[in-house]
Amino acid sequence: MFYYVLKYVLLGPLLRLVFRPRIEGLGNVPSAGPAIVAGNHLSFSDHFLMPAVLKRRITFLAKAEYFTGPGLKGRLTAFFFRSAGQIPVDRSGKEAGRAAIREGLGVLNKGELLGIYPEGTRSHDGRLYKGKVGVAVMALRAGVPVVPCAMIGTFEAQPPGKIVPNVHPVVIRFGEPLDFSRYAGMENEKAVLRAVTDEIMYAILSLSEQEYVDRYAADVKAEEAEKGRRFPRMPRR
Repeated sequence: MFYYVLKYVLLGPLLRLVFRPRIEGLGNVPSAGPAIVAGNHLSFSDHFLMPAVLKRRITFLAKAEYFTGPGLKGRLTAFFFRSAGQIPVDRSGKEAGRAAIREGLGVLNKGELLGIYPEGTRSHDGRLYKGKVGVAVMALRAGVPVVPCAMIGTFEAQPPGKIVPNVHPVVIRFGEPLDFSRYAGMENEKAVLRAVTDEIMYAILSLSEQEYVDRYAADVKAEEAEKGRRFPRMPRR
């Protein structure tokens, strides 16, 4: 119930007023039945903007840290994510990945929309990074379409570390659903999972027109942290 209060009464109208998002391709999101919406991830506000514009409820696999933060900010963040029906995911280790897949399949098995960011973390510099294969595993096991989604402008509106967003135009673009039924029964083939994931990432790239980096974002973040880099890199235009 509180999900719909947030969407239609409290948070949704405020987000639309502040960001005035332009929505493209909304009709590509299935009106019924299970599907995965796979998007790029540029900003904390992505978690709220995409659900605000969709006609259906969507459940995201959100990192567990959003539910365990300290202080008032941490409690408020956890409250919002729980109220919105989002699922905490521990991102450390292989077993954590399996748990995330189980949770995601549970959402799809109920005929619902599942939201996922294949990069596994927010982009720290506005570029699009290599996708992890969990999205492919879920798509093939559940036999569902994947709708690519591009968030454009949210990096400039709320870059990493910024609490109060800037006023900046935002575009949310949904692409045509991707059908992977040709790979049915091959969800344990590593080459197939990589191919499916890369196809999804290419579709997101085509929509977002970001610069692409063929490495995992978490690895690049770790390297840059060791170099003492502090400020986000603005994306190329």
